[in-house]
Amino acid sequence: MRVMVLVKATTDSEKGNLPDSELLEAMGRYNEQLVKAGIMLAGEGLKPTAQAKRIAFDGDKRTVIDGPFAETKELVAGYWLWQVKDMDEAIEWVKRCPNPMPGPSEIEIRPIYGPEDFGEALTPEARRLHGYDA
Repeated sequence: MRVMVLVKATTDSEKGNLPDSELLEAMGRYNEQLVKAGIMLAGEGLKPTAQAKRIAFDGDKRTVIDGPFAETKELVAGYWLWQVKDMDEAIEWVKRCPNPMPGPSEIEIRPIYGPEDFGEALTPEARRLHGYDA
C-alpha cells in the first residue's frame, strides 16, 4: 500500500521560519530509518504558500491565483511518499516522527489509489498511459 504522508502547515511554516539544526538533524535521522526500513519512496519540505500558485479550472478556462493562501491549517508544509503494508504500519511510523514544527502540529496520512481501485474503467490503454504496466 502506498500512502502520502502530509505535514500540515502552521503559522510558523507559512512565515517561512526554518527548523533549527536540532530538528533538522532529528528529521534526518528519522528519514534514514524510513529509508533503511524500505518505507520512504520520496519526501520534501515545501516553501510557504506566499511563493506558490494555484490554477483554477472552469471548463476550458484557467485562472492563476497567487499565494499566500488562507486557512493555514488546511495547507501542506511537506510530504513523504511511503510504501507500507497497511494503514496501521503508516500510523506507527508517524508516531515515531519528531514533531515537525516548533509548536503543535499535525500529520495526515492519505492512501493512494492503485490500479485495483479503478475496476473496468482502467482499460489496457489507460493502464499503459498511467504507467501501471511499467
